[in-house]
Amino acid sequence: MSEMTYRDALNLALKEEMRHDPSVFVLGEDVALYEGSFKVTRGLLAEFGEERVKDTPISENTIIGVSIGAAMGGLRPVAELMTVNFALLAMDQIVNHMTKIRYMFGGQTHLPMTIRMPGGGGSQLGAQHSQSLETFFMHCPGMRVLYPATPADAKGLLKSAIRDNNPVIFLEHELLYNSKGEVPEDPEFLVPIGQAEVKRAGEQVTIVGYGRMTILALQAAEELAREGVSCEVVDLRSLAPLDTETILASVRKTGRAVVVEECWRTCGLGAEISSIIFEKCFDVLRAPVRRVSGLDVPMPYSRKIEKICIPQAETIKQAIRDVLSGGY
Repeated sequence: MSEMTYRDALNLALKEEMRHDPSVFVLGEDVALYEGSFKVTRGLLAEFGEERVKDTPISENTIIGVSIGAAMGGLRPVAELMTVNFALLAMDQIVNHMTKIRYMFGGQTHLPMTIRMPGGGGSQLGAQHSQSLETFFMHCPGMRVLYPATPADAKGLLKSAIRDNNPVIFLEHELLYNSKGEVPEDPEFLVPIGQAEVKRAGEQVTIVGYGRMTILALQAAEELAREGVSCEVVDLRSLAPLDTETILASVRKTGRAVVVEECWRTCGLGAEISSIIFEKCFDVLRAPVRRVSGLDVPMPYSRKIEKICIPQAETIKQAIRDVLSGGY
């Protein structure tokens, strides 16, 4: 095990998979000479050359279209979009083509392609560059949606995504790139797609999160432990497919649940998870499920107001106190 940043774990995963399989190649805006907007593709051009590390025009629709064709032709493209917000320019390719081709061809072709996209708020990048659009992709069947919270999961999930024969949306929170953690050095280390993980065991309440929200949930749980509150933290890791069994097992154990999401509250992922918990665990719930979500507003530029619009550790702690006290 080595300690490394989230960014370096992703970089290592790309290098290992490109060494492992010559059909893997990387494409996107500024991924080669500039080594990526967040330096995740650092060193790839020098090691693998311009045939496998390709700078593209500023055209997200083209990047995804080329990736679809390459995947159908037997390659394993890893496309980087500079930000998840720009994926909106490629939604025709993503929704109408990438996710449906295998189905419409009767399974005669596969699309082993991965789209990496940084996103999330908290960096004062304004309303058009701070969105959390994971539920957009989850709503469309035919692709996998992954959102790792830790460097180890970032490496293991990205490797699994690249090896998967289905199209994968791989989301990375911009505020996690510099976070550090222990990462297995084994080049065959993989994290299974569709499997959540209990990051912290507890007895009184289950906190369900993903991406950066898992990190804040762990912080809240650590702080509440000093007050004698025992929280169990479930990290989804995979949003589609969603591991409902791990969520339900934890809620059956604790009898209470708080679901944390950075995306907008209306039609958010928290609504889906809360519904599943109510349907499957109603008889064991000691309190209503509590949702902690991003506010239904365009993201402000002001740092102080932006912070109000995104769940914080203190917001999560208050939700847990409310659930434990019976308040809402």
